[in-house]
Amino acid sequence: MDNLTLGRHISGQFNAELESIRNQVMVMGGLVEEQLNSAIEVLSSQDMDVANKIIDTDKSVNSMEVAIDESCTRIIAKRQPAASDLRLVMAIIKTITDLERIGDVADRIARTVIENRNKKSPPLVSMENMGRHTVKMLHDVLDAFARMDVDAAFKVYQEDVKVDREYESIIRELMTYMMEDPRSIPQVLNVLWCARALERVGDRCQNISEYIIYFVKGKDIRHINHDEVRDLLSK
Repeated sequence: MDNLTLGRHISGQFNAELESIRNQVMVMGGLVEEQLNSAIEVLSSQDMDVANKIIDTDKSVNSMEVAIDESCTRIIAKRQPAASDLRLVMAIIKTITDLERIGDVADRIARTVIENRNKKSPPLVSMENMGRHTVKMLHDVLDAFARMDVDAAFKVYQEDVKVDREYESIIRELMTYMMEDPRSIPQVLNVLWCARALERVGDRCQNISEYIIYFVKGKDIRHINHDEVRDLLSK
């Protein structure tokens, strides 16, 4: 990233502003990653203290999104960035939105665990596995963002297909569980919501991958298939 945008502006203050925002995004990303990881753990541990901590952490994540967004707005108004600088600021604005939404997923999972404590729930092994997969995706895409690494971003981009398959498998398991025990339907619906939310985390990690590619390559890869993206990146 440094070679692409930082260290080449006449204004040293502009460089400092860009570096500061990048660092803030990484801090926010680390907090969201910790939040999501804890949410996956609390699915099995049913630890109410951890669940409440996740909910409290979401307030910090929300505050960080607002602060970074305001910093980006000031840069646009003051510096009037163009070309790669503008792409960087836009990528940051979009990235923090997706990070905040991932934090919301962790928050909702924690609240679901609290609301359904001491109630019988379907086995959660498959969902925990998918959750671990999404945590790994988030970790890897944040690492790719820190380095603005297109190859690493594309690997994360491709992982979303696997998460979608895991989600479909979980849906089939939950349908079977409901048919075998109709009394479990209310609890199954709660688990189903959590599974859907985790599947969306995979989508949001894929979004962040797209922003990285957009910044580095100047190409918008939304709404095109994987083969076309691969061909585009190989040029």
